[in-house]
Amino acid sequence: MINLAVIGTNWISERFVEAALQSNHFQLGAVYSRRLDSAHGFAQRHQAPNCNFYNNLEELGMDKTIDAVYIASPNSLHCEQAILMMKYGKHVICEKPIASNIDEATLMYHCAKEQHVILFEAFKTEFLPNFKELKLNLSAIGKLRSVYLNYCQYSSRYQKYLDGENPNTFNPAYSNGSIMDIGFYCVSAAVSLFGKPDNIQASAKLLDSGVDAHGTAIFEYPNFLLTIQHSKVSDGNVASELQGEDGVILIKEISECNAFTIQKRGAKPQVMHVEQEDNSMIYEAVAFAEQIHEGSMNPAFVQRSLDVSEVTTEIRRQTGVTFPADK
Repeated sequence: MINLAVIGTNWISERFVEAALQSNHFQLGAVYSRRLDSAHGFAQRHQAPNCNFYNNLEELGMDKTIDAVYIASPNSLHCEQAILMMKYGKHVICEKPIASNIDEATLMYHCAKEQHVILFEAFKTEFLPNFKELKLNLSAIGKLRSVYLNYCQYSSRYQKYLDGENPNTFNPAYSNGSIMDIGFYCVSAAVSLFGKPDNIQASAKLLDSGVDAHGTAIFEYPNFLLTIQHSKVSDGNVASELQGEDGVILIKEISECNAFTIQKRGAKPQVMHVEQEDNSMIYEAVAFAEQIHEGSMNPAFVQRSLDVSEVTTEIRRQTGVTFPADK
């Protein structure tokens, strides 16, 4: 059993810990929060009576009972916190995006190799049963010609921003914005399915805070173009679509990929669906645990993570979104 610590007690941490415990690979051994009462409450909700509590990261790192750490802090803190934990010999699963930019991501993976620990980006979509099934069925629509990946969702924090507050979601100090949040799923799905693009053209509309509210990106591959549309200030209700010479594949929600439809020319639509757990984070938890048990990082996972970080860094360069971490 892997003894897991958690940095951050927000809703995403709740969901991941539920998934990790459900996988039967982990037990909750420690919780870090700036407020110890939040850490205590988190452990109680997950029935972890023997949990240790910290509001000091160095003390968490020195806890020799902890094998692995899940980091769900603001994006701008991922690099510093992950490197600290890895230098104490902890395996790290870091919430997406793994870092603010490609330089930080490269530094983090270099540290993981030096310390002989596992570093893993928590991008769940790649490990979902239906996404894996999608990969197996790409050839069903013939030669690809056009791909459209869409994820637009009105942020629950946007009204706070409009009211003059400064939520993390729209604050460049925390390495945030649409492409680093909602858009990340589209970029990572594209790279997972087709690899790093040959060329990128990106545009976005920025808020006064300096982050992107919404945007588009066009990825060029040898035989087809891939278009990404992302937004945190409007809702979208258009399916993602893969167009081939023999038909199309439709995916209603790319991040969860609960099912997809194959529509071949002249044939009836075929809905493809594999049973998935309700808490879809369980699959990334299992992938992390398997690497720990095997004692090595999966090179394909590392490369996908680095490629995505390189792509999002380039998209931000083209759209003029800069973070303190870039300097």
